[in-house]
Amino acid sequence: MADAAMGYAPSNDILPGSYPLQTATIPTTEADGIHSVPLSASDLKAIVSEWISSMKEYLSAMRIQPTALFVQEAYWRDLLCMTWDFRTLQGRQQIADFVAASSPESRICNIFLDESTAYKAPQATQLGQTKTIQAFLNIETHFGRGQGLVRLVADPGDGGAWKAFTFFTCLQELKGHEESIHARRPTGLEAENKNMRWKDQLNAQHNYQGTREPTVYTPKDKLADWFTYYAGALELNVWMSTTLTSSEWDDSSRQWKVELTSWRDGVQEERTLRPKHIILATGHSGEPYLPSHITGIENFNGRLVHSSKFTEPSKNAKGKKAVVVGSCNSAHDIGKDYYEHGYDVTMIQRSSTLVLKSETLSLLTKGIYSEDGPPVDDADMIVMSLPNPVAKALQIGATTQLMQVDGELLRGLAAAGFKVDSGPDGGGFFMKYFGRGGGYYIDTGASQLIADRKIKVIHGQGVKAVQAHGLLLEDGSEVEADEIVFATGYQNMRESARKIFGREVAERVGDVWGFDEEGETRGMWRRSGHPGFWFFGGGLGLCRFYSRLLALQIKAIEIGLFKL
Repeated sequence: MADAAMGYAPSNDILPGSYPLQTATIPTTEADGIHSVPLSASDLKAIVSEWISSMKEYLSAMRIQPTALFVQEAYWRDLLCMTWDFRTLQGRQQIADFVAASSPESRICNIFLDESTAYKAPQATQLGQTKTIQAFLNIETHFGRGQGLVRLVADPGDGGAWKAFTFFTCLQELKGHEESIHARRPTGLEAENKNMRWKDQLNAQHNYQGTREPTVYTPKDKLADWFTYYAGALELNVWMSTTLTSSEWDDSSRQWKVELTSWRDGVQEERTLRPKHIILATGHSGEPYLPSHITGIENFNGRLVHSSKFTEPSKNAKGKKAVVVGSCNSAHDIGKDYYEHGYDVTMIQRSSTLVLKSETLSLLTKGIYSEDGPPVDDADMIVMSLPNPVAKALQIGATTQLMQVDGELLRGLAAAGFKVDSGPDGGGFFMKYFGRGGGYYIDTGASQLIADRKIKVIHGQGVKAVQAHGLLLEDGSEVEADEIVFATGYQNMRESARKIFGREVAERVGDVWGFDEEGETRGMWRRSGHPGFWFFGGGLGLCRFYSRLLALQIKAIEIGLFKL
């Protein structure tokens, strides 16, 4: 494991109510010498076609046993093809129970090879050290069409028979309600340009631009310009300068009543909307967490803010002291900014942090999300087809290698008193991101400042009290400060629902982010627990993939395919 190889302990903290993500066992067939002769393109196609034929017969008549189709450790990840939810089934028995519990009308009714490009055709690949046959699929259900991907491995317990280790099925469209593209695209729609621009909105909320390298991370102004272009090109009806002032859900009519206040050219307007669905897309992190219960916060004589409210260091502040409480992305970026403005900077690291250089982290997606990689839609299928337990198993090995690449920096951090971890069970960055939404730093320069003792670190101490000129730590020591930033993270997105829509809505929805018992992300992009209310968040890549799936769920409800 990564922690054993690198000497950095794992960090297995999870969000309240979340399940620990299990680590998949990836089948190993190399020792048996099975199928040592390379397979031709026609051989690969024949193997996958035979599996598809058997799988179709299993789903239609259930005359074939799952043991003939799946290895013991197999996974089936299904996104809306078999049920109106996101499911990950682990092992033959769960898969068999899943199919047996479904009605013939709800099952996939057709599967066939997708050979539309050379990249999608069956090909010999590797999953970790295990040889696989990978093939893109087209999927048909009684109500829609989708895409899929299967990875076959040789089963040494069955004479090397090719069976599925991972099977992925994902709905793409509903029959009779296909997306309005190509020849189906409508013409003449008008879009409203509502007052404030995207750039104005981002500048109002995020004056602090940080120290991210623009050649790697898109600057906020450039991203805002792109949002403006996107909204215009897609004729989206975007309302800026608008506040939701009240909302009410009616269980009998299955409809919302929403009151909005808008400002246009200095004039206030009131509007009432009655939508059937509301999507809360304010970011998966929720409301800022500022530990206001700490004694003495109101008595501090300098500037004290949460990192979300930090704009920039004061000018001409050489020799002043800044303390940053926290040790993840925001804490490092703000600490580096303070240092570059002449401050004496101290970082309070309460637990441990996973650290990887940004250029090192990019190695994880090399050849997939890159200019020399496959089309983005194909790359999404490759990545999303991996059930999270399988992804975790692969990430454990990858994290070991990445931490070796950054070994010199990580050793320097440890020597400076900064505690580095390797993620959940050594699973690295992505497992921390999906499991907690935090606990990591993608290094763009601050780590070297810590290793060089230019930013001081106090590890393992919480804040007991805020004093007039600094902090009192739990061990009784004091840290002087002219400015204090609490980079202490964010609450669950459920708290954003509470703030905007009230207690009644917040109590009906479930927690968001982290993993459910099957290893799927909780509450996000799927039913929230409250009818007509959806959570949507994550990075642009996740939004690109899951926006279609959320829209399909809403459409299916509206045309009566299923009810909440």
